[in-house]
Amino acid sequence: MSEQQTAEREEIQSKVMRAGRRTYFFDVRETRAGDYYLTVTESKKFTNEDGSFYYKKHKIYLYKEDFQDFQDNLEQMMNFIVDEKGEEVISERHQKNFNKEEGETVKVGNELDTDVSDFTDISFDDI
Repeated sequence: MSEQQTAEREEIQSKVMRAGRRTYFFDVRETRAGDYYLTVTESKKFTNEDGSFYYKKHKIYLYKEDFQDFQDNLEQMMNFIVDEKGEEVISERHQKNFNKEEGETVKVGNELDTDVSDFTDISFDDI
């Protein structure tokens, strides 16, 4: 069996989730024995000083026997975060106008103060 046929056989289903500079890939793959497992890959784009770029990738493998425990722990941790801090995103990284001491977002006029130089136009076609 060729390498391409093996790759086609192993990848069953894929989903992509873009989140700012990060992209998450959820891939259902097939083991040699014919069973399925899940890979979750985080890919983050970085730019070198010369303008070229590269991606750092981190991958986890999740097998069926661990699905329930993984889901339970993930839900518990997400619920803890939402219960403790709410659903609103409050961070310097996501809101440049967040005041740490006051714990609030500073408004300028009727608009939130947003520096558009912080935004980057990224094409994910190269992934």
